[in-house]
Amino acid sequence: MINRRQLLGGATAATVLSMTGIGRAQDNKTIRIGVLLDLSGPYRDTGGETAVACARQAVKDSGILGRGFNVEVLVADHQQKTDVGVGIVRKWIDQDGVDAVTEINNSAIALGAVDVIKAKDKVFLASGPASADFTGKACSPNTVHWALDTYCRAKSTGGAILKNGGDSWYFVTANYAFGQSLQAMATDVITHGGGKVLGSSVYPFPGTTDFSSFLLSATSSNPKVIAFANTAGDLINSVKSVKEFGLDKSITIAALAGFITEVHALGLETAQGLTLTETFYWDRNDRTRAFTDEIKRETPKNYPNSEHAATYASVFHYLKTVAEMGATEAKVSGRNAVRAMKKMPTDDDCFGKGRIREDGRALIATYLLQAKSPSESKGEWDLFKIIAETPGEQAFRSLDQNLCSTSEM
Repeated sequence: MINRRQLLGGATAATVLSMTGIGRAQDNKTIRIGVLLDLSGPYRDTGGETAVACARQAVKDSGILGRGFNVEVLVADHQQKTDVGVGIVRKWIDQDGVDAVTEINNSAIALGAVDVIKAKDKVFLASGPASADFTGKACSPNTVHWALDTYCRAKSTGGAILKNGGDSWYFVTANYAFGQSLQAMATDVITHGGGKVLGSSVYPFPGTTDFSSFLLSATSSNPKVIAFANTAGDLINSVKSVKEFGLDKSITIAALAGFITEVHALGLETAQGLTLTETFYWDRNDRTRAFTDEIKRETPKNYPNSEHAATYASVFHYLKTVAEMGATEAKVSGRNAVRAMKKMPTDDDCFGKGRIREDGRALIATYLLQAKSPSESKGEWDLFKIIAETPGEQAFRSLDQNLCSTSEM
């Protein structure tokens, strides 16, 4: 278990976890991976120590250590500040020899880091940021986007509610890249499906805890659906406020970017019936259950969600690729490493078989989940039933809809 005081050091103290294969590895066979994430703020459960545990597990499972390679995992807290996060990435690459950066569960910070990683020709394993811009206007030949993005969340959750008669919407939106992208994507789905958006309340992020005034603005518009373009602690506080005001009795609540961690924190008495979209659910099959059993040993109070699974899968596939192409070649050019990743089919315990598209989008299935009632649940983390599945080839925005030019990929 990583010492929490070390983890909270942020920009001033990154933890280095060295995982060594057979014999003493030479430096040219050492791969350094930086895990940059929220360890102390609103996203500490959706990312946090569980994501670090997933990155470490991926190193073990990839088989690279048995082939004489050495892997070092560096960890730092971006503190939800773009300048801090981008500064850590730059230092990691310039001073610490980091070859790949993963997680960054804040789209604004990740968008700032993309240019640095591309300029330095390293690899960005984007397992945390959800903005669809990473395969759109901010796409890069050095990026693989494994996180569940705002387009597929809006299409799956928003589309399902629209089909069930939810044709008038009001948004409560976190004011940064992720929230703005999520609202924009959902608005497109709603309007193209014949619905309408009545308005939105955009609130400061991070730091907002009282959502009552935003809900008052929402109800004054008399919508059929109130959609929360937020996640983690903000989503928890939003849904709690809905329940306190009794709005769920007459209005459909859309959690456009929820995770199992939020539903667990809310409890099924409050969350029952809530629908959300995920690419990973721990109880889906034998492979996901076995993976979860491994991670629970490190973080028993926090089951893995799709973000954690994406961190595992992206690091796993990257290291499998490095083992095939050789560390020296992989370290010379991140762009070449990503190109090689795209040529290899993906297959891991979290998502099963898939592939990485030309624009860097990892194509994995998505699932529409519905929170169970308390009487349906058989245990503390038995929280969802799967009500729909969309294959990876259909779940994400198509290449011809993207603003990404694949000519340089």
